[in-house]
Amino acid sequence: MTRVAMIGGGIGGLAAALFLARRGHSVTVLERDGHRPGRDLDGDFLDWRRPGVPQAVQPHGLLAPVRTVLRAETPDVYDAMLRLGALERSEFDWFAEPPPARPGDEDLITLQARRIVLEAALHDAVHREPGIDARLGEAAEGLLVDRHAEVPRVTGVRSAAGRHEADLVVDAGGRRSPVTGWLSEAGCRDTVVENHRIGIAYICRWYRLRPDGPRNPGRVKAGSVAAFAVGGVFPSDNGTFAVSLTVSTADPTRGALRDPAVFERVARTFPAVAAWLDLRPEAISGVLAMGGLDNRWTGLADAAGPVVTGLVGIGDAVTYTNPTMGQGVALAFWAAQWVARQAGTAGNDPASFAEAYHRWTERTLRPWFDIQVAMDRANEVLLRNPARESSRPPTAAAREKAALSACSWDDPVVMRARARIRHLVLPADQAYGTEEVRARLARWMADHPDFTPGFDGPAREDWESAVGRTAQAV
Repeated sequence: MTRVAMIGGGIGGLAAALFLARRGHSVTVLERDGHRPGRDLDGDFLDWRRPGVPQAVQPHGLLAPVRTVLRAETPDVYDAMLRLGALERSEFDWFAEPPPARPGDEDLITLQARRIVLEAALHDAVHREPGIDARLGEAAEGLLVDRHAEVPRVTGVRSAAGRHEADLVVDAGGRRSPVTGWLSEAGCRDTVVENHRIGIAYICRWYRLRPDGPRNPGRVKAGSVAAFAVGGVFPSDNGTFAVSLTVSTADPTRGALRDPAVFERVARTFPAVAAWLDLRPEAISGVLAMGGLDNRWTGLADAAGPVVTGLVGIGDAVTYTNPTMGQGVALAFWAAQWVARQAGTAGNDPASFAEAYHRWTERTLRPWFDIQVAMDRANEVLLRNPARESSRPPTAAAREKAALSACSWDDPVVMRARARIRHLVLPADQAYGTEEVRARLARWMADHPDFTPGFDGPAREDWESAVGRTAQAV
């Protein structure tokens, strides 16, 4: 049995604690927030003040790895989410008749739920698990470090209640984790931190479908795109859905969107959003904004090897990504699963454990981080300079990218490739690079010889007109 101290009881920390405990390890979870969610989903979701977790009230589409890992490690948690109202959705649901199934299709499933549904299910399981001592309201305040080892070794955690000795400490403290500072104070070599500031803002509002009204708008895409903004809809649990607008942080109208009337009028300029708002849902939140986020990678090893042993990070403490692809929870669950499967060796050979984890994160997590950085850089340029970018004739690569997206809505083979990218199965070049997909795209292009990349969202003058008219009306 390995003694584990978990710094942080968010989604990643709770999941890792469960995965570890069910393999026979003893886990102490130290979480500074004393609230236990689950009794009132709506109240917990909108009224729980969490300044360190701004993404908690933003929409989440939980990608396939979340479902796959939960079903493998804690199927009771997954079943609890379904009981709490989470819904399964396949990309193939778009087609009137599902295509013939292929191996792997069963895992290309999005779990539609507000983040609080997952948190409530995890909390309930954690508090029932005999191998977990969950200390809500008790924050970790520092590390216990053996400086006499060749590489400094973390041997536990300090809190106001005392010392918590451990064979392995897991940093699940999120994007604001204090652990890197504690390591510096202990005399360790600097951690490897790579930060990419992204000028993209996310603005959303939550709605609930009326019980006596229509439940869905029919065959409507989840989003519409303008040259300078994206409007999307995130169907969720228990009849709720979020409308989200994505703009540049430099957009001069961004501040006006915080007004609910302005937000809704502007959101209606996107056809996909208008179709949902036409169902006359009830607004259940104000306008919730989050922006200027980083993509940040934090490594506990450098060219000379691990800077410390006895400690690993998971979730946002390792790879914090802007939510464009919604991959944060999926990467956290992969890391939590790896740590739980390998934790039995952590106490006997901490150096080998640290090295193995570093190699695994570089091989498994780092590629998706790099893809996220490249995607956000490209999106930031497009959103910040829409006039310049739209005045240029599309390159062959841009035309093909747009054609692949358009083709996927007509061809399930191309949709399958798109789903594999979305659900972190394959990067785009591999998913779209097969002979079958290339042939399907060529056939679609031949049937659409005049295809030109375009936008189904509003023109800039329509956006600004909606902002102005609504503002005057208010």
